Amino acid sequence: MQDDSFRVMELALQGFNCSQILVLIALEAQGRENSDLVRAMSGLLTGLGCGRICGALTGGCCVLGMYAGKDSVERNADSHLTPMLSNFVEWFETEYTARFGGINCSDIVRDDARNRMTRCPAITIETLAKIKELLEESDYDFTRPESI
Repeated sequence: MQDDSFRVMELALQGFNCSQILVLIALEAQGRENSDLVRAMSGLLTGLGCGRICGALTGGCCVLGMYAGKDSVERNADSHLTPMLSNFVEWFETEYTARFGGINCSDIVRDDARNRMTRCPAITIETLAKIKELLEESDYDFTRPESI
């Protein structure tokens, strides 16, 4: 976890947002690069660009989909995907509604740069740990894209 914390902070200081950080760390763990995917994740920043749903939540769902989602006509999504997504969203809503009053970026940061600097990295670190936990429970190896 310490290494993840350091890497999250390092990427945040480089200007990446929470959804991009989650994808970058997953790609790095797999020994892969995908600049188009990382760029696409910036569409989730600051709550879909307007303070709505936290990018750590939407980005986390995307990371789970990287492991268990449909990727071709021949290969459907794994049966673990929907339960992982449900568990993840439920955890996120419970955790961050209790702390910040909601799961929207506007609820979490309250238009305060200090909150963005402290809360966002902490949420990203906790989200990454939850993603890894859910993947492990479904027999996925975070370091390999096709574990099952």
